[in-house]
Amino acid sequence: MSGAGIALIGMWAQRIAVAWLAWELTKSATWLGLIAFADLFPTIILTPIAGVIADRVDRRRLSLISQTAGFLQAVVLTVLVFTDWIDIWSLFILTFVLGIAMAYATAARLAMVPNLMKSEHVPSALASDAAIYNSARVVGPMVAAALIAAIGISGAFLVNCLTYIVFLVCLMKIRLVRNESRGRTGGMLTQTLEGVKYAARHPGIGPMLVVLTALAMSVKPFLDLLPGLADDVFHSGVNGFAQLAAAGGGGAVLCAVWLALRGRVKGLTLITLSALVVGPLGIVLMCISDMFWLGLIGSFIAGSSITLTGTGVQTLMQHSVDGAIRGRVLSLYGMLHRGVPALGALLMGIMGDLIGLQPTLIGGALVFCVPVLIWVLLRWRQLRPALEGPPIQE
Repeated sequence: MSGAGIALIGMWAQRIAVAWLAWELTKSATWLGLIAFADLFPTIILTPIAGVIADRVDRRRLSLISQTAGFLQAVVLTVLVFTDWIDIWSLFILTFVLGIAMAYATAARLAMVPNLMKSEHVPSALASDAAIYNSARVVGPMVAAALIAAIGISGAFLVNCLTYIVFLVCLMKIRLVRNESRGRTGGMLTQTLEGVKYAARHPGIGPMLVVLTALAMSVKPFLDLLPGLADDVFHSGVNGFAQLAAAGGGGAVLCAVWLALRGRVKGLTLITLSALVVGPLGIVLMCISDMFWLGLIGSFIAGSSITLTGTGVQTLMQHSVDGAIRGRVLSLYGMLHRGVPALGALLMGIMGDLIGLQPTLIGGALVFCVPVLIWVLLRWRQLRPALEGPPIQE
């Protein structure tokens, strides 16, 4: 957590810098969507496979290898930006390479977290991790904006390289308290399908993945389209972009801290489902006018819904899944949480260029979230006991 707290600031500084660099190079919402797509889409393809690997091998070692690959990508990107050799296509390719590395890193991390502590500490640990992640969403954009204003956009990329080193050192130091990897040798496809079938048949995990998909498709993409909102709608430039991103991170931090202090699974299902209301409300407030202060409030509320969904769904899944299949099932969470926003950002970026970002974001939030909320409430009587009842498997 110490290493991640430092490294995530660098990661968010780089994400802000990448998005702003893409906007400066193209002034296109479609390209903003394409860059987000390059970052997140490999997760959809590779994370289920990575989940099978995470159930077979040392999860810490897999995490270390994939994070090292991410560090090397950051070094190359920093060199290209410093030498002014960067263009939109090289930015796209390097972002795609990072997406491949993070697909394996995500599967390894999600499967490894419960192996670092006793099971009763997992809900608080996951919420604390979310608090650290979202605190970096506040600090990272501010660091990026300050560096871009002071020394140029290359400074944000350099900071990410330096913070990566800290995280890699910390990752070398951790040890697992139990090992759920079983050294399986069966077919990759067969074991991947086992994870999919388990999740689909589970009365709680399946519906929660649908909820996660709805929010990931309709609300979370607003983070990748903020440069367009900041510049074209609010006319606030890179500083406004950083403030909007930080506001979204602030809402996420508040929810994450609350969930960490709460520290229990009971009642978490209803809290998680509330994101289907909170998220669209934030998007509507942010996009209903060109008043910057209202945009900040909307971003704050929408950001809180992302943590409610991400942390809530992951905690409930970690609590109710069988440990022997954890890597494969949690890889589905990682695939949807990281991969689906790529599709959402791409589609909304294209539509944003055609009809405007504001109506696109509002329409997407309402169309996806409202029907899913109705559908999942009809399954409430089976949903809550399946997620909150049985203890996590040791």
